[in-house]
Formats: sequence, C-alpha cells, structure tokens
Amino acid sequence: MNPASALATVLVDELARCGLTDVVLAPGSRSAPLAIAVHAEPRLRLHVRIDERSAAFLALGMARRSGRPVALVCTSGTAAANFHPAVIEAHESGVPLLVLTADRPPELRGTAANQTIDQVKLYGGAVRLFTEVGLPEERPGQVAYWRSLACRAYQRSLGPFDPGPVQLNVAFREPLIPDGDTAWCEPLDGAASGGPWVRPRVAPPAVALHLPPTRRGVLVIGDGAVNVRRYVAAAGMAGWPVISEPSGGGRYGDHAVSAYHFLLGTPEFADAHLPDVVVTLGRPGVSRPLLSWLKRVGEHIVVAPDLSRWPDPTRSATQVAQAVEIPVAPGDDSWLHSWRRADLAARAALDEVLDDSGLSEPRVARDLVDLMPNGALLFCGSSMPIRDLDQAMRPRRGLRVLANRGASGIDGAVSTAMGAALAHNGPSYALLGDLSFLHDQNGLIAGPREPRPDLCLVVVNNDGGGIFSLLPQAALRDPFERVFGTPHGVDLGYAAAATGTPYTLVSDVGQFGKALRGEGPRVIEVRSDRESNAVLHGAMRDAARAAIWELP
Repeated sequence: MNPASALATVLVDELARCGLTDVVLAPGSRSAPLAIAVHAEPRLRLHVRIDERSAAFLALGMARRSGRPVALVCTSGTAAANFHPAVIEAHESGVPLLVLTADRPPELRGTAANQTIDQVKLYGGAVRLFTEVGLPEERPGQVAYWRSLACRAYQRSLGPFDPGPVQLNVAFREPLIPDGDTAWCEPLDGAASGGPWVRPRVAPPAVALHLPPTRRGVLVIGDGAVNVRRYVAAAGMAGWPVISEPSGGGRYGDHAVSAYHFLLGTPEFADAHLPDVVVTLGRPGVSRPLLSWLKRVGEHIVVAPDLSRWPDPTRSATQVAQAVEIPVAPGDDSWLHSWRRADLAARAALDEVLDDSGLSEPRVARDLVDLMPNGALLFCGSSMPIRDLDQAMRPRRGLRVLANRGASGIDGAVSTAMGAALAHNGPSYALLGDLSFLHDQNGLIAGPREPRPDLCLVVVNNDGGGIFSLLPQAALRDPFERVFGTPHGVDLGYAAAATGTPYTLVSDVGQFGKALRGEGPRVIEVRSDRESNAVLHGAMRDAARAAIWELP
C-alpha cells in the first residue's frame, strides 16, 4: 500500500472509532487519499459540496446542532483558506470541527508549485490544536502515531470544557490513489474491540459556587449556554425572572421575560430594577439595552465551563464559576411580579402594533415561531432577523433555536441552516435576510446523491442592509443608500430556480402559514421596505414604553 493511502485509511478508521459520524468534503486532487477513504467507510455519512466556504458552514451547522465533531476535508491551496470564516465562527461559538487540510509535501512548498500556499497554522489562534501530521512513511511506529493523533484531535475538538475547531494539516506525496497493493510493514488495523486507540476519561463536574439567598436576582441566558433547563428551574424556585435570547434556549415558562429589550430600554424601569445579583449563562450580545444594564449591576456572576475563556463583553463580571447553585430564598414574589407585570403589558402593546403592521419583518419573526410545530428547529440569521426574533418572539416550549452568534457574521447562513437541519430529527426552518441569502446562495447547491434536509428558508427581502436604517448611518442621506443600504435588485425567485429549489412569494399574512408547509429544501420570500421597517421599530418602542409608564 502506498503511504498516502495508508495514512488516510488509518486516520479515517480511527476517527470513526472515536465516534465521528459525518464528513463534509470539498473535492480536489491532493485530498484524494482522504476522499477515497471516507467514501469507502460505511460508518461515516459523507456530504460533498463544491464550494469550500459552503462546505465549512455546512459542517459547522451539523456540529452545532449535534454537539459532536464533524470532519471537514479539502485539497491544498486557497481551498483551505475558504474554510477560515467558518473556523472563526466555530472558535468564537465553541463548536467542535475537525479540519483536515490536505497539503503538498515540503519539497514543493515555497517553489511556486501549483496550488501550494503556506498552510502551517493557517487559522492562527482560531483553532484549539494545530498539527502538521508529517509525510507518511512505511516504517514501524507510524500507525500508533496516526491513531493516537486522531484520538487527540477528536477529543480536543470535543472539549468537553472548551470545544472548538482543530486543524490537522496532512501532506501527501504521489501516488494519491490506491495502487492495489495491501502490504505494509506493520498491521494497519486498530484495537480488536473496535474502540478508539486512546480512551480519554472526563473529570467529574466542578463543585458549584453557592450564592447567598436572595429574591432579587435575575438569570440572563445568551447564545451557547449549557445546562439551561437546570438553571431555569433553579431560577423559578428562587423567584427570579429569566431573560433569554432566542438562541439561549431559556425563553419558556412563567418566569420568562420576553420583552426585556424594551423594559431595559426604558430608563425608569431599568433604574428601578437593578438586582442584587445577575447570573449569566452563554454569550449575551443581541440587545444593547441589556448590555448597558449589565454594566450597572453590582454583582454579576458569569457561568463558564472553561475558566480560561469566559464571555464578559461589558467587563462587568465580578465572579466567574464553572457552576453556580441558586438557592431558594424566603420572601414574597413582589420582585418577580413587578417584572412579569411590566413584561405582560409591554408584550400586549407590541403584539397590538405587530397585528396592525401587515406582513412586517418583526411580525414574520413572531408568527414563524408561533406556527412552527413542537420538535422543530429554527436557525436565525444575524443582523436584523435575530433582533426581530429577540424583540417579537413570545415564550414557548418545544423549539430549538440556533444562530451563528460567535462572530455574528452574515456569511454561510444558508449552509449552516442546511447542516443544522441535516443533524436535526424533525422539521427545520431558517429566518434570513436577503443579503445573508445572497451571500450564501451556493448553500442551495447539492448533488443528486447528497442527503437533503427538511428545511424551509424564510427570506425577508428589503433589498439591502435593513439594520443600517436603524443606526446613526441612516442620517447620512447622500452616501447612505449606496454604501450602507446597498440595494441589489435581485429576484430571489430566479436564484432559487437556478438550483431547482421550490420557491414561494408570500405577500399576505393569510398566506404565510400555508406557505410554510412542505418537505425538503424550499424558499419562502417575504418582501419588505427598509424605511417602513425603521418606522415600525420606532412604533414598537414607543408603544412598549407607553404601556410601562401607564402601570400603577
């Protein structure tokens, strides 16, 4: 057996033994040994994409939804560079990815050889582990090295306390395809048990930090939070309100405060509701009023499984712990009642405005969540969709909401949604803006033999960057439309038709629920106007504040 085929065969086998189930491949020549080995491995589900950036975000979505590492394979050169945005998102959001970049042998590097760039530590500090695997050689000891390295890479990507991307840079000399000879100087197979070469053992959970009992606490849940149900239940027993971003997974139950963006954006309410302590899970970052309020909190405890990296964008954390015990405190429910009364009043005022708004952007977000069945998955794009969802989504159970909030980019949204849907056991939906959709049109491209998810992509099209109409840039009338609004004039129906993706244009509220029905990948477009949307958001803010001010 030639060395390239031997290395690829052993590496793929060992990753499968570790628990790997899915591999995303972007085709190329130098990665041929890995591609052939993956294709021949029945324990792995293979996904092929022609665009490396799309492939990387597909893997990201699958890994994010499943919580398990997904392998990503490409050839040498700029193919590996196109993985970089997804690697950054995986790094920032703690998603396990195994990035296997094929490379040219050392004698071809730095010589202007075709498709050869410097791939050593290509992703810098965005990976948890980088290893230059080294050219495979037929000599004893290579199999132990390859198998132990595969175990190390898999486990480092998985965490458990700091999951993220890992890069193995795998150089191959020709020949790159099997030569028909199966002989090797040592056995290529692994342990007879079928298990991994190395079996890492995870340490028991850390001892929780015990808080002093208080009824005047608040639980804040951001993206990427873990053990959410446990903390929501504890907050409920303690009489604390729960503030959860949509992708935090805690916006359910009687203690959920869904209109918090407007409550904390009302100075009178925010001033009167400074707590004794705030406990934060995950990475909050959608609502500016929430972040401003956190800066004023006296005791802010951040729960972070890995104490080498903890989220604290407001620099307001006073303590960081791997786990926190929220005790049941004696006292009345006046603190919680005050939050809930204001939340119900603001939510009723918001719903009234949205009910009169026609098929507006925040109404689409609200109604989409209401119409989704239990057990469904929703992937939400960055920029306006996640903010509309945050402000309009009412509390409910039975949904899983995901978003790329690590770096909060708009790139790779279609592919990430596709990947998450492939890993989800049930119907899936995505809420995207038109620029996110156009930025990742290639996410709709899949060959006839590729697995296809049950995914409905709802695209809100305001012909440009709608969020800028809500920012100070909107006052710059002369340059605004060209350099911020960026109208594109693209007919999304034709974009969907190019890949044979079913498409529906919805122009009436009554059509929306019916349009959501179906199976497989499909696109629903809802058209909007950026200026009207800015006016509507102002009306929502004014209505919520008026409702809060009117409370006795």
